[in-house]
Amino acid sequence: MKNIALTLITSMMALSVQATTQEDIKSFTLDNGMKILVLEDSSIPNANMYLFWKVGSRNEVPGITGISHFFEHMMFNGSAKFGPKMFDRTMEAAGGANNAYTSENVTVYTNWFPAGAMETIFDLEADRIARLDIDAAMVESERGVVASERTTGLENSNWRVLQEELKGAAFRAHPYSWSVIGHESDIAAWSLEDLREYHSTYYAPNNAVVVIAGDVKLAEVRAMADKYFAPIPAKAPPREIKTLEPEQKGERRVFVKKASVSTPNLMLAYHIPETAHPDHYALDLLAAILGEGKSSRLYQSLVNNQIALGVETYMPESFDPNLFYFYAVAAADTDAAKLEQALLAEIAKVSDTGVTAAELEKVKNLRLMDFYRTLETINGKANTIGTFELFMGSYGKLFSAPEEYNKVTPQDIQRVASQYFIRANRTVGVLAAEEELDQ
Repeated sequence: MKNIALTLITSMMALSVQATTQEDIKSFTLDNGMKILVLEDSSIPNANMYLFWKVGSRNEVPGITGISHFFEHMMFNGSAKFGPKMFDRTMEAAGGANNAYTSENVTVYTNWFPAGAMETIFDLEADRIARLDIDAAMVESERGVVASERTTGLENSNWRVLQEELKGAAFRAHPYSWSVIGHESDIAAWSLEDLREYHSTYYAPNNAVVVIAGDVKLAEVRAMADKYFAPIPAKAPPREIKTLEPEQKGERRVFVKKASVSTPNLMLAYHIPETAHPDHYALDLLAAILGEGKSSRLYQSLVNNQIALGVETYMPESFDPNLFYFYAVAAADTDAAKLEQALLAEIAKVSDTGVTAAELEKVKNLRLMDFYRTLETINGKANTIGTFELFMGSYGKLFSAPEEYNKVTPQDIQRVASQYFIRANRTVGVLAAEEELDQ
């Protein structure tokens, strides 16, 4: 029988969120292959445009790692009509704002603006898609910025240091093995020809999904798309990523020395399927049960018992099979071995004895509340629509997500833990002060 709280939340979502059916979202594809999704929502007089480019670090090869992230910088640094720094200035003058991010799988540009400024946004985006100025002086300037970002990030984030080393051990074949920011030597070596070819290949309209949500009309969006995006020619489809990571057949371990670390940091990673896999929802709920919030199992057993200062789980959205991460920072007087054994013991409990119906229902309700809150804003709607379109294969699947979570049973949770969280499928990373590792 469905939990009463879950039923109530589902009913609230149906009443309060405008995009409650697949039919609320309109879709059309330009002749050049660019897919555009439109959600009319007049709740506020604003709109947003998300441009999801299907390019991330998985599309790179050794020698040009980090180049996807580099374009997150270059796309703001001048094009034929709007010169250096003019993208931001023009958007801000129209009352808008923007952001961008790069992941292993996608590069996403986000624009928020008054609905009346939509044509300005189309003009800005079309210009940098079709006529980006890959200027040698600007490239060198931004190359230095990215190189500094890499160095500073590794100095300031123990997570990033440890994950970079762990990924290199966990993946032997697949391009998920390197970090999104790339290798230091590759950052220094990209040529102008590398950059121009990469932009031409991956910033082609047939490699994008655009989501526009807010106080707009479908006909108006279509007219703007026909005027600004349709003239941009399609390109040959990018090469497919054919490499499959071989099955891991034994535990792998990495040790990272960092003198400034006061207590050991521990990261465990297990290979899991891609986001579109049927096990995604069970794994996502298991991530919450084990590592999200003060009532999670790992917090209760490790932090409350002063074995760890903090602990968390992380499962990235992914086109290809990826990793499920556990991360913990040891408390004072706790060595890496003790922290690891305590963490593994809690993981093993799920495989051995499962979870209770009550704790599963609790995280289902939390997940659904998070889902509901995301869909309360036009920004959240646009991001969620695009995310489901890319990672789940269809934006329509966002409307079945609550039921997919609800269908997960305690037996499903125990099964995925037993299937994926095994020693042969595990990579362990320890970050500690140099003197600790030399003992």
